[in-house]
Amino acid sequence: MIAVTPGRLGSRIRAVSKRALAAPPPDCGGNQGCGKPEENGHAHASAGGVPPPVAHPACGVRDHCGVPTQNPPRHPWWQRAVFYEVYVRSFQDSNGDGIGDLAGVIDRLDYLEWLGVTAIWLTPFYPSPMVDGGYDIADYRGVDPRFGTLETFDRLVAEAHRRSLRVIVDLVPNHTSDQHPWFVDARSSRTARHRDWYLWHDPGPEGAPPNNWISEIGGSSWQLDERTGQYYLHSFAVEQPDLNWRNREVREAMYDVMRFWLDRAVDGFRIDVLWYLVKDELWRHNPVNPYYVPGEDPAHAALVDTYGSDQPEVHEVVAEMREVLDEYEDRVMVGEIYLPVTRLIEYYGWGGREGVHLPFNFHLITQPWDARGLAVTIDEYEGGLPANAWPTWVIGNHDKPRVVSRVGTGQARVATLLLCTLRGTPTVYYGDELGMPNGHVPHALVTDPLALNAADGSQEGRDEYRSPMAWTRAPQGGFTSGSPWIPLPEAPLESVEGQRDDPDSFLGLYRKLLELRRAHEALQVGRYLPIPASGDLLAFRRLAGEEEIVVAANLGHEPVELTVPQEPPLRILLQLVEGSVSDLAHGRLRLAGDDAVIALVQPPGT
Repeated sequence: MIAVTPGRLGSRIRAVSKRALAAPPPDCGGNQGCGKPEENGHAHASAGGVPPPVAHPACGVRDHCGVPTQNPPRHPWWQRAVFYEVYVRSFQDSNGDGIGDLAGVIDRLDYLEWLGVTAIWLTPFYPSPMVDGGYDIADYRGVDPRFGTLETFDRLVAEAHRRSLRVIVDLVPNHTSDQHPWFVDARSSRTARHRDWYLWHDPGPEGAPPNNWISEIGGSSWQLDERTGQYYLHSFAVEQPDLNWRNREVREAMYDVMRFWLDRAVDGFRIDVLWYLVKDELWRHNPVNPYYVPGEDPAHAALVDTYGSDQPEVHEVVAEMREVLDEYEDRVMVGEIYLPVTRLIEYYGWGGREGVHLPFNFHLITQPWDARGLAVTIDEYEGGLPANAWPTWVIGNHDKPRVVSRVGTGQARVATLLLCTLRGTPTVYYGDELGMPNGHVPHALVTDPLALNAADGSQEGRDEYRSPMAWTRAPQGGFTSGSPWIPLPEAPLESVEGQRDDPDSFLGLYRKLLELRRAHEALQVGRYLPIPASGDLLAFRRLAGEEEIVVAANLGHEPVELTVPQEPPLRILLQLVEGSVSDLAHGRLRLAGDDAVIALVQPPGT
């Protein structure tokens, strides 16, 4: 789904936050990871200044403080997993109509197993008018004929599980298509059976919308229904009316949808725009954003979304969703949530009730690519996580520009290494393993409402981030035998076929990194400790048992050097740029520009 604007605007909006951020415990003034037990008045705080809220039995912090835990708990599959987002429409076409489908995904499961990912997330494949790429759903329990059938879906899940690949699917609970039977009935009259399943309001003065809310694609969030004389709310496209999550019938209907797919053996859900589900009950106007720059920022950023999302009552809904999931064994709930760290972590749980297993952390996408700013955010995130909460990281998705196009090829390789080595569960966006850049979509082929709604062409669309996958050097990249729904990226992108046997390719890098994750417990589930650094350097340790790994990344283009304090000799496991001569015996690492290194601390006597 369309998400809030990243980068500079996002940081400005924090200054006029919709409500006070969750206050951390009083700062104790200590240093997290110092290795001292919490006794005699000594306490810990994270490098980002946010003290950890819950004690860990060994030292009074959490399990990444550096002191090993006795009998550490078993890690569920999703903590060790590497997720892979399959944008179904662009992954593989099996029948020549130019649209990727579920049978095409089945055909490529062997590739995903070979790549080394362990779970796939399928974007919507449900019946839909496709106004918003399938995120406008007309039937939550079916498969759109463009993508296959329920039988095809069942076969996909079975074939994935046979290869030990988990499968999660998109759940889109904030809104339906305006062609969904619920909404068709709701707009038929003010007394319709499903009327209160959506959000309706009488017109304001002189027939104006009820308040000043702006939809994520621009224009008012309200649409007048001429037949019944009331406005309905749509936080996104006009054709995507918002559901009323204060209505118990809506909740139970959606929970039954979850059970329908869980009964078909899916391993969980990625929940679309989860923080949008509940709106302000008083329909108050959103405040003006004093930092908004017309013509530079998207239209919806003119207001601070204080009342249209992230309301306190949403956490009750999240807890109920989690309870449905917990009716089944070993399932996972991933949430799409674009919020600052201090509000994001509230979605792990609220008021003593469990929340989302993995609330997506998008800060490697939305923040400026700056080592010092990212270091603060990573430490703030690690320092603020509740007890037993597990981090998650992404560097790309179907709503944001490709990482190669955002930061360049060299830094995209650095970002990839960080994705695979930071503590937490990574999610890979299809095509990023090839170094795929944004594509180019002629105006006549644009389908994204974000671009179509901007009559002056000022808003960039997202079709460019969703180009078909390049599998071979054949015409249309082996994606389809027909004409693709949008063009593939232009040369010099190399296909899977062209990169598969090249260990120095982007694909080769992904394979090496995922192999290292599998081989080293510290990289899969080890503790995280920051290493002091400056300038363009970002560095940290990962620790599990006796194993210790050092990761250093140069987010700049000039050479840098890091001395790892008080370490025995290092052994390089992977370095992006060959030729840098490091003094491994004394813990000194030299990195070229656009370089990063993973080094194993050698045990004494080796």
